[in-house]
Amino acid sequence: MTTTPETPLVVTGATGRLGGRVARLLAERGVSQRLLVRSPDRAPALPGVTTVPAEYADHDAVVRGLAGVATVFMVSAAESADRLAEHKSFVDAAVEAGVRQLVYVSFFGAAPDATFTLARDHFHTEEHIRTTGLAYTFLRDNIYADFVPALVGEDGVVRGPGGQGRAAFVAQDDIAEAAAAVLARPDAHAGAVYDLTGPESLSLAEAAAVLSEVQGRTVTYHPETVEEAYASRASYGAPPWQLDAWVSTYTAIAAGELDGVSDAVPRLTGRPATPLVDVVRAARG
Repeated sequence: MTTTPETPLVVTGATGRLGGRVARLLAERGVSQRLLVRSPDRAPALPGVTTVPAEYADHDAVVRGLAGVATVFMVSAAESADRLAEHKSFVDAAVEAGVRQLVYVSFFGAAPDATFTLARDHFHTEEHIRTTGLAYTFLRDNIYADFVPALVGEDGVVRGPGGQGRAAFVAQDDIAEAAAAVLARPDAHAGAVYDLTGPESLSLAEAAAVLSEVQGRTVTYHPETVEEAYASRASYGAPPWQLDAWVSTYTAIAAGELDGVSDAVPRLTGRPATPLVDVVRAARG
C-alpha cells in the first residue's frame, strides 16, 4: 500500500517538535494526511491536511479520528505515570477504527529490563501492538541530540551518573526524515524495527567538548553517583517515577545500553546522519 488521498494517513503529535516536522515533510511531498492532536488551534496549517481533536486516552474520539485511515504515525504520549495505559488505549482504538499499520516512535534498546525506565514502557507498547495483529514499524530513537544543550547547568557543567558510557545522539530532523520515508511507502517497511542513531557514539565528556567548541564557553562533565543524582534533582519536586526516569537516562548510558551506531538513518533518508556538532550549530544559528 502506498499512501494516497484515498487512503490517508494520520500523524499524531503534530503540535510537538517531531510530529510537526513529519507533518511538514509529508505535506511537501504532497501526501494527504490527517492530524490527530489535543489542541487543533496549535496544529500547523499545511496544504492537503485536515485536523481532528483527540487525546490518546479518549477511546471514542480516537476511533472517530482514525476512521477510514490505513496508516498511523504514533508519536509516544507525553511522559506520565499513565503513559503505557494511554498507549494501549490508543492502539486498541486504532484496531477498532480499522487501521492497518502503526508506525510507532519507540526508544533505542526498548526491553522489559531496560535500565532507562521509560524504555520499558516503549517495550510493552511494542508488545501490545504486536498482539493486535496490526502491521507495524518501530522507530527506536536514541537520545535526541537537540536536547543535549539542555543537560548543561547554569554553571556550565553536565552532571549525571553516566560514567564513561556513550550514546549515539540522533537529530530530530533525521528522525523526522526517516519517519516520512517510511510513511510514504509503509508497506515496504511493515514488520521492520529501525534503530535511529547519529553517526557516532559519544561519551558525556565528549558531548561537553562539542558544546564548548560550538558555544564558545567551557562546558564540562561531572560524573555523579546515583545517590548524588537523586539528591541534586530532589529540589524540583518531581514525582518518584519522573526522578527515576531522569536518573536512569544517565545510568543507561553508563551501562552501555545507548551505545552503538546504526545505518538506518542513511538507508532511509539517503544521506548521512547528522553529527551532534552540526545539530548544536544549527540551534545556535
